[in-house]
Amino acid sequence: MTEEFFEVEDNVATEEQVETTPIYGSQEWHDYIMKKFEKRELIDGNPTCAGLRRVAEDVLGSIIVSRPSQVFPSTDPNGPGRATVVFEVVFNWQDSGQMRTFSDVADVWHGNTDDLFCAHPVATASTRAEGRALRKALKIRCLSAEELTRKKDVESIVRESVNAGKTVDGEWNEDDSISDPQINFIDAKCKQLDINVLSFINSGSEQYGSINDISKKKASQMLSTLNEYQNKKRKTPKDITGYDSNWR
Repeated sequence: MTEEFFEVEDNVATEEQVETTPIYGSQEWHDYIMKKFEKRELIDGNPTCAGLRRVAEDVLGSIIVSRPSQVFPSTDPNGPGRATVVFEVVFNWQDSGQMRTFSDVADVWHGNTDDLFCAHPVATASTRAEGRALRKALKIRCLSAEELTRKKDVESIVRESVNAGKTVDGEWNEDDSISDPQINFIDAKCKQLDINVLSFINSGSEQYGSINDISKKKASQMLSTLNEYQNKKRKTPKDITGYDSNWR
């Protein structure tokens, strides 16, 4: 009788465990996945790429392909420069024989990367892009640890870089039209965060028919907002998500 009683208890516990597993991508899914990371795989609550890889295989199925699909290395002969990598991960979904592919892009330059990793822009961009692809597959709402810049004020660096492109007479007029570097920064950041550029620039109180209608001052404020989205200081509105490379 005792053995039968414990056998029933074990079956009940198993059934309860199955019932509490959330549906893939559901509201409870993020917390469910985050609990699967080991302490050593988290840096300030953000999972490392290695941790994402382990949990992804544990939950989603075997990884069949994991590789950079496109690499745009730095062309700066005098420094680390900017490098961009597109990374793809192919899963044998739930080991069922069905293949699912996830990919994402990351760029690295001295303004968004700590110096230790900035010296290896292609490798760092590859790791960041892989982390983003794995985050997309796992459907979790956080950055990977490798995406964070801890020792630099990215906002200030961007502003200084924009100021470097000021007019020849040395004046910086914040009411002038948005500069090309600002446009490129907004585009790159929106691509990084999967944000629709046109939806983003028109998400405030002012509406713009073209990005060129934006002033330099407003563009600087927009870049600050994008950095807040990246650092999770502000939540990205769902209605501006979905990057479209053909927005220009």
